[in-house]
Amino acid sequence: MHIVGKGMAKLDGIAIATGKPVYTDDLVVPNALVVKILRSPHAFAKITSIDISGAKKLDGVECILTYKDVPQIRYTTAGQSYPEPSPYDRLILDEVVRYVGDEVAIIAAADEKTALMAMSLIKVEYEVWEPVLDFEKAAGHASIVHPEDDLHCNFDIGMQRERNIASAHKVEAGNVEEEFKKCAVVVEETYYTQAQAQAMMETYRTFSYFDHTGRLVVVSSTQIPFHVRRILARALQMPANMIRVIKPRIGGGFGGKQTAVAELFPAIVTLKTGKPAKIVYDRKETFTYTNSRHAMKLKVRLGADREGYIKAIDIQGLSDTGAYGEHAPTVFAVVGEKTLPLYNKAKGVRYMGQAVYTNKMPAGALRGYGATQGTFALESTVNKLAEKLNLDPAEIRLKNLIREGETSLVHKDHSLGSSSLHRCIEKGKEMIGWDQKYPGIDTGNNKIRAVGMAVTMQGSGIAGVDTASAEIRLNDDGSFTLLIGSTDMGTGSDTILTQIAAEVLETSVENIIVHAADTDVSPYDPGSYASSTTYVTGMAVVKAAEDLKQQIMQNGAGFLAVPPEETTYDGKTISTVDGKKSISLKKLAELMVLGTGKLQLAGHATYGSRVSPPPFVAGFAEVEVDQETGKVDLVDYVAVVDCGTVINPNLARVQTEGGIVQGIGMALYEDVKYNHKGQLQTNSFMQYKIPCRKDISNVRVAFEESYEPTGPFGAKSIGEVVINTPAPAIVHAVYNAVGVRITNLPITPEKVFMGMQKA
Repeated sequence: MHIVGKGMAKLDGIAIATGKPVYTDDLVVPNALVVKILRSPHAFAKITSIDISGAKKLDGVECILTYKDVPQIRYTTAGQSYPEPSPYDRLILDEVVRYVGDEVAIIAAADEKTALMAMSLIKVEYEVWEPVLDFEKAAGHASIVHPEDDLHCNFDIGMQRERNIASAHKVEAGNVEEEFKKCAVVVEETYYTQAQAQAMMETYRTFSYFDHTGRLVVVSSTQIPFHVRRILARALQMPANMIRVIKPRIGGGFGGKQTAVAELFPAIVTLKTGKPAKIVYDRKETFTYTNSRHAMKLKVRLGADREGYIKAIDIQGLSDTGAYGEHAPTVFAVVGEKTLPLYNKAKGVRYMGQAVYTNKMPAGALRGYGATQGTFALESTVNKLAEKLNLDPAEIRLKNLIREGETSLVHKDHSLGSSSLHRCIEKGKEMIGWDQKYPGIDTGNNKIRAVGMAVTMQGSGIAGVDTASAEIRLNDDGSFTLLIGSTDMGTGSDTILTQIAAEVLETSVENIIVHAADTDVSPYDPGSYASSTTYVTGMAVVKAAEDLKQQIMQNGAGFLAVPPEETTYDGKTISTVDGKKSISLKKLAELMVLGTGKLQLAGHATYGSRVSPPPFVAGFAEVEVDQETGKVDLVDYVAVVDCGTVINPNLARVQTEGGIVQGIGMALYEDVKYNHKGQLQTNSFMQYKIPCRKDISNVRVAFEESYEPTGPFGAKSIGEVVINTPAPAIVHAVYNAVGVRITNLPITPEKVFMGMQKA
C-alpha cells in the first residue's frame, strides 16, 4: 500500500492552526438576529403564567416565543437512525419544566444586549413541584418526571413512565445462578460512575436563514447533519425537503453534538420572522443546559474456578438519564454489549437494569457511550477476582479473554473476525515494566509507586442499522471530488477517507477534493458517532472508488478499442497490456464531458455491516500515591491498541492520546456536582476540572495490528475504545499502592486518605 498506513498530515491542519474562518459563527451574515433562551430556575415546576408584554415593547426585540407559540409535537433530540430508539419526550417549549435550565422562552433581538435585557423583563410564575434528584430513589418516586400522556416510543424499550423508568434492558445467556453455585470463588462490588462533560473547545452554536428559494438553511456545529434535518422536520412540522443542514468545520463534539441541542431555536425564529438568526451557547450554558455522560450505578458479580477461569458474570445496572431520555436505552444497552463478550469462557452471563428519569440536566452521548462505565465496573471486579485467587491480573485475562475466531455466549452466531488483544497485553506489560513493578514499590518519603491494568473493547458502527454512502466523481481535469456525509470533528476523518480513496484510485490525496456534510449535496450518512466513520463510511468510500476505477478502465478501453481485461491503469494512464496504446486519465476525463460526451464518470456506493467488529485496548497505569495526603500522581500510562490496520498512524496516535486524557480526567478530576435544589455547581472550568498537560505526565501509545476482513484495508474503529481503560487501570494501581479500592469516581485525595485511615 502506498498511501494507507502512512502518517500523513491532516488536509486542513494548516488552515485550523492559522485560524482560517471555517466555523459556524464565522459564517453568520451581518444583522442576523441574536437568539437567547430564558430558562427555568426550578428543577421541577409548571408554568402558571408568563408575561412577555414588557419585553416585547423593548426597541430591537424581534420575537419572543413561549410554549403557546410553538408546535406541540413530541420529538427526541437524539441523533440516531430512524426509527429512533430514544423516546419522543420533548417539546420545543413546554409548560412543564423538568430541570434547572429547561427552556421557558425564546428571545430574538437585534443584538445580544437587547436580547438579555428583554429576557430580564419577562415575568414567569411557577407552581413548584418536588424534584427527583437521587437516581437511586427515582423509580417509584412520588413525583413523576413525565406525567404527560402523549409521550411516544418507536419500540418497546421497557418504559414505565409512571415509575420514572425511561427504559429497561436485560440480556442473559446460560443459567447464571446455577453457574455461580458451581464456582469456587465469587466476588462482587458496586460501582458509581459520575456524569462527565464533553468539554469540547467550540460550544454549541447554530445559524439559520432562508435561501433564495424559500428553503430553511441551518448551519450548525453538529456531528449529525442528516439526523438534525429529520429532527427539525418533525419538531417544526415541515417537510424535510424544505430544510438544508450544513456542517462546517466543528471544534470538537465528543458525542455531545450527536444531540440536536441548539438547532431548533434559531430555526423557529427564522420561520417566524423570515430573518437570519443565530444562537451561541456560552461555556456556562454548555456545561449546564445541554447533555453529559450518563451517571451510573453498576453492581458486578464474578464467579471463577480455582484455576482462574471465569464461569459466571452478572452485572446489574442503574442509569441516570436526567430530565429527558435521549440515548437512554442505547447507552444503557451498550454497557453490557461491550463487556459481556470479552470473557467468553463464562458459561452464564447476564446484564440487566434500568435507565431512570430525574430532574437534572439530560444525559446524552459521550465518547465510549456506556462501554466506559461498563469497563470500569467489570475490569475493576476482574482485578479484585485476580487478587482473591492470588493470580497476576494479566494472567487471568490471558486465560479468559476471547480470541480471534471464537464466539461468545451473547454472540453465538458471529465469530470474532480479528483480535490482537493478547499481544496487546504482552506488549503493554513489557512497556510498563509490569513484571518488575507489580504490584508496587515503596520509593521512600511516604510515597509508593504501583501499577494497574485493564482491557476493553468497543465496536465499529452499529451492526445492521447504520449505513453510509459515498460518491467519487472524475472531474474534467483528471482530479476527483469525494462527496461524503460524515463529520470530521477534528479527528482527521476527512483525511483518512481521502487516503482510502486515493489508495484505491492509485492517485495522490492532493488530487482529491473533499466535500462533506451538506444534506443537499452529500450522499446520506448517519453522522460521526458509534465509532463508525473509518469502518462504515470508509468501506463505502472503498466501494465507490472501486466502482469509479472500473468505469475508468472500461471507458479507457473503449477509447483504445480493446477489451477492458487487456488494459492496465496506474492512476495516471490507461494502457494496453502490450504498451502500444495509451490514454491519459486527464484526456479521458476531458473526452467524457466534451464534444459528443458520454457521461461524467462517478462511482457510487452504500455500505452497512451486519457485524460491528470490536477494536481492543490493553491499558497500563503507573501511579505514585502520597500516603500522608492521599494525593495520586499519574507517572506513566501505556496503551496498546488493536484497531485493525492503522490507516494513518499519526492521527491514530493523536486519537488514542486524546481519549486517554479524557479517561484520566474521568478517573482523577472530573466531578459533576448538584446542590439540594438541583442546580449544577460545576458550571465552568473553574469548578469543573479537566486535566492539563502538567497533570498527564507520560502517555505512551503502541499499536498491535490485526486484520479485520470486513473493514477497509483491514481497519476497525479507534475513536471511542481509547477512553475506557484509564479509570479501572488507575483505580487498580491506587489499590496496589495503598490498599484503598475506589468504587466511586473520581479518585480524589480525600477518598484515598480516608480509605487509608479506615484500613
